[in-house]
Amino acid sequence: MADDEVNPKETGLMLIGMGPGTVDSMTNEAISVAKSADYRRYEAYTALWPDDELNSLEGIIGPIEKVMRPEIENPDEILTLAKHSLVAVLIVGDPLQATTHIDLQLQAIEQGINCSVIHGISITNLVTGAIGLSNYKFGRQTTLTYPYSGWVATSPLEVIALNRQMGQHTLALLDLDPTGAGTGQQKPMAPADAVISMKSMIEKVEDNIEEMSTDNDLARLKKQSLEEFIALESCDLPVVLCSDMGTSQQKMIYTSLADLSELQGGRMNCLVFPASTSDVEEKALLRWLKEE
Repeated sequence: MADDEVNPKETGLMLIGMGPGTVDSMTNEAISVAKSADYRRYEAYTALWPDDELNSLEGIIGPIEKVMRPEIENPDEILTLAKHSLVAVLIVGDPLQATTHIDLQLQAIEQGINCSVIHGISITNLVTGAIGLSNYKFGRQTTLTYPYSGWVATSPLEVIALNRQMGQHTLALLDLDPTGAGTGQQKPMAPADAVISMKSMIEKVEDNIEEMSTDNDLARLKKQSLEEFIALESCDLPVVLCSDMGTSQQKMIYTSLADLSELQGGRMNCLVFPASTSDVEEKALLRWLKEE
């Protein structure tokens, strides 16, 4: 075979969904493609796998290097490698659930780098069906964050309150980086941390709600929804704690915000705030009712 007929080395970027937390949750395609890569990078700041499962995966597909927020948001090294080699970026859940990863995909395309996507099971479609609420009745999702340098973001509370006003359920993911830097020292938020976050947001909104704009219909609706939300007693606010979803340790508990801090939770947690529920939805939720 002449030199010009030799197939060139395959190069490019592969965004691979790892699923929620176990090797078994990855598709055969995802494992096969990851194994074929020259370099493997595990994005470990938006979500985490258990260390033992990550070690098991490494034993199957080959060496994996952990990368954090700086390497993904400024991906010069990854894209340089992808121009001459096959690079796999392993992402917990589905690769395109976060705009950070979509931006990485777009940067690769802009530089003429082939970018393929292997989808995985995401917490956003796993939780809704698992707890028994209609996926059609979920509004915008949000993330409860740690206070960064004393700053309390109230946008998550605005999302929950506005969804509730419109009869929509809310999936609230929980932060795992107390520093906000995305460089390590992760501490996945526990239920008690989530309660502190909620109370901090409520207190801040209470202090500032009179100054909120009412210049348009959306602003007025947002203010009204927040007023109604903070008027609720926390014991009256239903919430479902979902822990280690998609793993053998998966657990769901239907409780109230007032009782949430008493719960241990799991390795990774998220919350669902139900709004108005149908008879079927309420019956489904009662399966997870916290035992007294």
